Amino acid sequence: MLLKFSISNFYSVKDTLTVDFEAERISTEGAKVLADNVFSGNGKKYLKTIGVFGPNASGKTSIYKALLFCSRLVLESHMNNEGSVFNFMPFKFDGYHEKPSEFCINFICDGLEYEYSFSLTRKEIVSESLYYYPGKRKAKIFTRNEQVGKSKSEIFSFADGSFVKPMDVAQSTGRNTLFISRASQMDRELAKKIYNFFLTELYVGVPNIPDEYALNLFKKNKALLLKALKMADSDIEDIEVRRERVNIPVPPAYLQLGRNMIPSIPAIDSETILRFLTTHKRSPNIKFDLYAEESAGTIQIFYLLLVLLDICKRGKTLIVDEFDLSLHTELAQFIINMVHASKGAQLLFTSHNTNLIDVKKFRRDQICFTNKKKDGSTDFYSLFDFKDFRENMDAEKGYLQGRFDAVPYVTASVDEIRKLFGE
Repeated sequence: MLLKFSISNFYSVKDTLTVDFEAERISTEGAKVLADNVFSGNGKKYLKTIGVFGPNASGKTSIYKALLFCSRLVLESHMNNEGSVFNFMPFKFDGYHEKPSEFCINFICDGLEYEYSFSLTRKEIVSESLYYYPGKRKAKIFTRNEQVGKSKSEIFSFADGSFVKPMDVAQSTGRNTLFISRASQMDRELAKKIYNFFLTELYVGVPNIPDEYALNLFKKNKALLLKALKMADSDIEDIEVRRERVNIPVPPAYLQLGRNMIPSIPAIDSETILRFLTTHKRSPNIKFDLYAEESAGTIQIFYLLLVLLDICKRGKTLIVDEFDLSLHTELAQFIINMVHASKGAQLLFTSHNTNLIDVKKFRRDQICFTNKKKDGSTDFYSLFDFKDFRENMDAEKGYLQGRFDAVPYVTASVDEIRKLFGE
């Protein structure tokens, strides 16, 4: 379970920006009606969904990128070669490009809350730490500060019993590698637990689901999938799934013949795949391959719903940028309602769909905005921060009128556009 996430000095984010899933204390009648939008855990109440709205280039995607970057660094930095550069950009104004970027994530894993953080430049890790909460106070597991000395014993500090032979891992941890990433590959139990949270509990983007699990989800939830597809104006009447053995051409090797290189005869390999076949209202006896013959939108909806079923059934967290792109508003709401119907799944999404800015569908602390400040950095805040907003007001209308600042101010009259054409 994701509790909160903070970033600073990352793309358009300059100062610390925090996305917090802990629910605010809202006791209005409207909030009581939306009781399914929150769940209890760790003695507190948390939001199941958070929607982020705002104009283009205001920083919505920076939040998504930050979580993706953080996750990939944990999962992949043990493979970094010496001299490799981290693939991100710090905030480029006000001298921030010379400062480290910082990340901090609080989450619950196996019933315990952890706080994991690190800072880095594009060339190297500067600091790293892991704490946990055995009670109300946090306790150190390890810290790392590359600026306090040269030896690993000066740079790293470990709580007693936190890791088996921690200095062995530290000695193998380079300046462009996270300790947690290295320790998980060296079979340290606690590090593997943290690693597996990022691998299996926190999905950033829509991941691939293994065939066997996809098949199981499909069989159990076929009626739900068909209902959602019909809501998307699809005339699909039924879907069936088959296992098929297909031939896979293997690229030819090249043989040396005298001074010439000639290709060998291409080999043929085979593998078993799942093939989803759809039937339509007009001709129920004619079947279509979902992946090859249906529209991109239909394919997107089908696989997004399969992933969401996994998220909802197992109480995982999904972070999606523009999750409802090309989706009808009712289908977008259907997807959100799936998360609200779960026991403890979480969805953080960005969107331009203003129909979702509705206090009859979301609590005020679930509706968040990004806006670009005068210095070019991202401002982040929620509808809850506007104390003069009442729940009997029209939030979408207020947003479009610029009451919450986070709307694009575009001069788009015909006369102004003519000037662009030089007329």
